Amino acid sequence: MIGPLALVTALAGGATRIVQDQCGSFTDVSPAFCPYVLEMYYLGITAGTSATTFSPDNPVTRGQAAVFVSKAINQTLARSSRHAALGQWWTATSSSSWSAGLGITPMPDYPGPFGAMASDGTDIWVAGYSSVFRFRASDGRYLETWTIDATAVASWLLVATGRVFVGAFPVPGGGSPLGSLYIIDPSQTAGNATPVATLPSNQLALAFDGANIWSADASDVSIITLSPTAPWPVSTITTGFQYPVGVVFDGSNVWVADDGPCALLKVDNSGAVLQTVSLGSAGCYLNQPVFVVRVSDGAVVKTISPSTDGGPDRAAFDGERILVVSDGGGQDSPPDLMLLRAADFSILREEIFSPFGGSAPGGGTTDGLNFWVLFDVNGPVLARY
Repeated sequence: MIGPLALVTALAGGATRIVQDQCGSFTDVSPAFCPYVLEMYYLGITAGTSATTFSPDNPVTRGQAAVFVSKAINQTLARSSRHAALGQWWTATSSSSWSAGLGITPMPDYPGPFGAMASDGTDIWVAGYSSVFRFRASDGRYLETWTIDATAVASWLLVATGRVFVGAFPVPGGGSPLGSLYIIDPSQTAGNATPVATLPSNQLALAFDGANIWSADASDVSIITLSPTAPWPVSTITTGFQYPVGVVFDGSNVWVADDGPCALLKVDNSGAVLQTVSLGSAGCYLNQPVFVVRVSDGAVVKTISPSTDGGPDRAAFDGERILVVSDGGGQDSPPDLMLLRAADFSILREEIFSPFGGSAPGGGTTDGLNFWVLFDVNGPVLARY
């Protein structure tokens, strides 16, 4: 009697012999190369030179090599993603799901004016005016609220080192003209966020480089050093900046988006500008595209224009796809959600719509599996996209 395991082994061996004799539909591939050729064929990276020939000895042009590498990168991203592990291959939640009441969670209160959102991979954090809301990413359930000073407005969220950091600027006429950095420990019972640093002005973006927190402050850039006791040391750099509105870490360097010269600035660990990448006068106002900048040399390798002229406001990356959120520019410029493939920045999907009766998306983030977008529909909602 042949047991199940022996049967599987026998069948697998027979299948291997057939493949090596025939190599699928190809008649010109040797057994030594057949497994690799078939893998490339079944993954869609190459289709051969005809229905029955692969032409393994033919030279490959630079153009063909670029196609092979691009397709291979895309397959690597897809196969290693959480989508593959969970078998969720769809690219986004459709607006028809929202119409059916699926994939949306009512907010306990209105989000802050900047639509700041972040995810720690398990939960979604959304900035309110003087509070931060926590939602469970698996089903969108509202969990708790953390509060900051009543005279401050939460403007940006950063998840790093197992904590949630909140950048805030003062309410106009409400007290100190200085901004603040707060810290939330998600492992503790919800309550008041702890202030850890005083910042010079309006916090518009936060980033972490593995050692320090960086803040784009609308007139300068701050480097905050983590410390066991508050207040944390802050170094403020004004030289080289006009109107910093964004900051991001690429794994080696920090980049600052500066609306003054309409440029992307590469800086060293002390905040000195190493390189300036001009984005053109149209890059910082309405009708601007999405710029793809190569970090190795600062080259603008691609520009992608949303169909709406309101301009992109937020972007989120899940390791495989990029969501670009544009809130529109008014009645004549509807909001736009654009989903890009990270391997080649091609547009997978674009929706120009107001799914909830005229509301516009106010922010976006990802938990690594789903994207989440803020909307206002007779009260704010958090929608899975």
